[in-house]
Amino acid sequence: MNTAVAPVTVYVPADSAALAAGADAVVTALQTGCAQRGLAMALVRNSSRGMFWLEPLVEVATPAGRVAYGPVTPEDVPGLLDAGMLQGGAHALRHGITEQIPFLALQERLTFRRMGVTDPLSLSDYAAHEGWAGLRRAVTLDSAALVHEVTHSGLRGRGGAAFPAGIKWKTVAGAVSAQKYVVCNADEGDSGTYSDRMTMEGDPYMLIEGMTIAALAVGASMGYVYIRSEYPHAVAAMSEAIARATAAGFLGDDVLGSGKRFHLEVRKAAGAYVCGEETAMLESLEGRRGIVRAKPPLPALQGLFGQPTVINNVITFASVPIILSRGADFYRGYGMGRSHGTLPFQLGGDIRHGGLVEKAFGLTLRELLYGFGGGTRSGRPIKAVQVGGPLGAYVPESQWDVPMDYEAYAAMGAALGHGGIVVHSDKADMAKLARYAMEFCALESCGKCTPCRIGSTRGVEVIDRILVGSHREQQVELLRDLCDTMLNGSLCAMGGMTPYPVLSALNHYPEDFGLVPAVAAAPDPQLA
Repeated sequence: MNTAVAPVTVYVPADSAALAAGADAVVTALQTGCAQRGLAMALVRNSSRGMFWLEPLVEVATPAGRVAYGPVTPEDVPGLLDAGMLQGGAHALRHGITEQIPFLALQERLTFRRMGVTDPLSLSDYAAHEGWAGLRRAVTLDSAALVHEVTHSGLRGRGGAAFPAGIKWKTVAGAVSAQKYVVCNADEGDSGTYSDRMTMEGDPYMLIEGMTIAALAVGASMGYVYIRSEYPHAVAAMSEAIARATAAGFLGDDVLGSGKRFHLEVRKAAGAYVCGEETAMLESLEGRRGIVRAKPPLPALQGLFGQPTVINNVITFASVPIILSRGADFYRGYGMGRSHGTLPFQLGGDIRHGGLVEKAFGLTLRELLYGFGGGTRSGRPIKAVQVGGPLGAYVPESQWDVPMDYEAYAAMGAALGHGGIVVHSDKADMAKLARYAMEFCALESCGKCTPCRIGSTRGVEVIDRILVGSHREQQVELLRDLCDTMLNGSLCAMGGMTPYPVLSALNHYPEDFGLVPAVAAAPDPQLA
C-alpha cells in the first residue's frame, strides 16, 4: 500500500527583483528545512507579482487558494515550517490568500494577469492560462482584420509616445516590400520603470505572441527584441522562450501551420538612454552608434535596414494577445476618453508599498500614492511626484486628483510616459532635481541636434547661476527661453522633454530656487 504524501506546491519567484531580495537563499533554506522534517515540497520558480515590499514572497498552494508569506528571510524558514506553512498555517508573515491582498485585488490585471501565477518558461502553463488564444485566432484572420482589431481596441504606444498602434501597423501593412520587420524596443531606461523587465522575465511568451500577431498583420517575416543591456535575466529568459516557442511551432517557417514565416531574435542594447528612441535604436540594431535619425522617412516605411518596420514597446506588444483573444471591444471598454485599456503604473522612490499597479486609465495619482502605495516609506509628507521617467514633469499635490489619461496630463504640461511614478518627500530639493534633469540630458544626448546637445549644457550653467543668486530674475527668464528652444527645436524627445521636469520644478517649487512665487513668473503655457 502506497502511503506517500503528495508534495505541496510552493512558489518562490526567480525574477531579478526577487533574486536581489534574496530569493535563492530562501529556496535553499526551504529545501533544507523540508528535508530535515521529512516534508514533501514541489518547488515552482514563478515571477514576482509586483509587490516588491513583500519580496521574497513565498506562496503555498492550499485547497482554499495560494497563501502568501513575506518578506521571507532564510532565518524565517524554520519557524514558518514549524507553524505549518505548507498547510497555510498562521504566522506573522502570513498575508492570506494572495489574490485577496488589497494591492492585487483592486487592480485590473489584463496584461499582467499571469504574472506570478505561472512558471514563466512553461509552455503548458502559458497555454493553460489563455496563452496562444490570441495567436490561434490571428492565424484565421487576414491582415486587414487584424489591423482593424488593434485599431478598434484603441491601443496606443505604451512606451511613452502614445501613438495609436493600429495606425502604425496599417502603414507597415500597406507598404510594398519583399522584407518587413517587427522590432520590440525593450531598452527600458526610465528611472522608476520595470514593467518591461517584469514582462520579459515573468511572461515572455506573451511578448512573443504579441510580436507574432503583429508580424501576421503586416506581413513581416523577421523580428528583433532589443533588450536593455543591464537586464541579463530578461535576455536569458527571452532567448530561452524564443527557442522553446520555435521548437513548438509558434515561431519559425510555419507559424501554427498557417504557412506564414516569422523568426525572432534577441539583441542586447548598447547601453545608451537615447536608444530608447526608435530611430536611435534602429541605428544601434544596424551596428552603428545610436544617433537619432531625422524624420521623414518614417520607420514604418523605411525602418530597419531601410525596410518597412513595426516598432513598439514591450507593453504595447504584450497588450495585443488579450485584444485578439477577447476582442477589441473588451479591451476598449477599459479606460476613459481616448485612453483605452490599462497601463501598468510602477511605484518607486519614497513609497511604502512600491510595486506594479495595473489599472485602467482614469484613476488619480492620489489613489496610486495612498490607496496602493500607502504613502511614503519614510513617513514624511510627499512633496513632489515625477511621472513618466527622468524627463517627466514633477506633479504637485494640487494636480494629484487629475484623472490619469494621456490627454488630461498633456493638458497640464505633463506626460504619463511609460507609467513610472517616482515619489519625493519634503526633503527633496527641487532645484537640484531640475539641475539633474539638464545634466542627465547633457550626458545622454546623442549630439545630433544643437538644442539638445548645447541647450542641456547651458541649462546646467544657468541653473547653477540661479542657485548662487547671480541675477536670479534675468537667469530665470533665460532658463525659460532656453527650455522653449529645447522643447520646440529638438530632434527627438530627449531634448524636447527635458524642459518638463525643469519648468515644472520652477513653476511649482520656486522657493527651492531661492525665488519667491511672484518672481517665478507665470507658468509656461506649454508646461503649466
